[in-house]
Amino acid sequence: MNNLSLFSEEKSAEVVLASFGEGTDPRLRHVLGALVRYLHDFVKEVELTNEEWEAAIGFLTETGQTCTNVRQEFILLSDVLGVSMLVETVNNRSLELATESTVLGPFHMVDSPIRERGDTIALDGKGRDCLVTGRVTNETGAPLANATVDVWQANAEGFYDVQQPDVQPEGNLRGLFTTDDNGEFWFRSIVPRHYPIPVDGPVGRLLQATGRHPHRPAHVHFLATAKGHRPLVTHLFVEDCPYLGSDVVFGVKESLVREFAEVDDPSGAAELGFDNPYCTVHFDVALLSKPEPK
Repeated sequence: MNNLSLFSEEKSAEVVLASFGEGTDPRLRHVLGALVRYLHDFVKEVELTNEEWEAAIGFLTETGQTCTNVRQEFILLSDVLGVSMLVETVNNRSLELATESTVLGPFHMVDSPIRERGDTIALDGKGRDCLVTGRVTNETGAPLANATVDVWQANAEGFYDVQQPDVQPEGNLRGLFTTDDNGEFWFRSIVPRHYPIPVDGPVGRLLQATGRHPHRPAHVHFLATAKGHRPLVTHLFVEDCPYLGSDVVFGVKESLVREFAEVDDPSGAAELGFDNPYCTVHFDVALLSKPEPK
């Protein structure tokens, strides 16, 4: 009998790794093998008790049961543990010439309605009016025509439309825009507001147990895509938000923070259909070209 096949505390990870068959995909072997080693080391380091193991299984089970077609509690868990941001950072560490990326978040659950440049995405009539303008370019600054810019944000009370299907109009504060020949896009919205992530599930209890607040700083989500370029998931953050330095999902990067400037212009406001004064913000997005396939 091969002694390596007998389970023991000292050889636990080796025994599991040895069970992987010869036909195992090499990348799967590498990823799963590292996970097994780290998990076994973790259990040994903290000397995990049976009660703690059962509690962890129960927590993960409840996390899965909390997921719905409009709520992804596992993404939320990944977010608050910093894993989502770490994955983003590792996968974009060589993109110095592109706009910095950040987390997708758990509320990109539906297709944004296609809108024309200049349309409003604020359908519920709440919040402080804001004109958002920007330009999509490649890494050299050349404009990208016909790029798509998918945007979504919470309402003035800090809720996404999918969280309040009986309160907010469908597609409220969401829009899918296409850039013009100069790579430009613009739309009407409201100044975003900080808000708490959902705390009525297992992730909320985890935050409470570790003494953390649940708030995200005010932001607008962007997902920009263009043919021949890498897609980009990023945020536009409000400069004076009090939670910039303590984002519950660790998503803030300094380069993504902008001033939402107040504009006192009655005639301009009337043209936009805004109350006066209103706010404006400009946010350019640079995408990295994909190498041509060989």
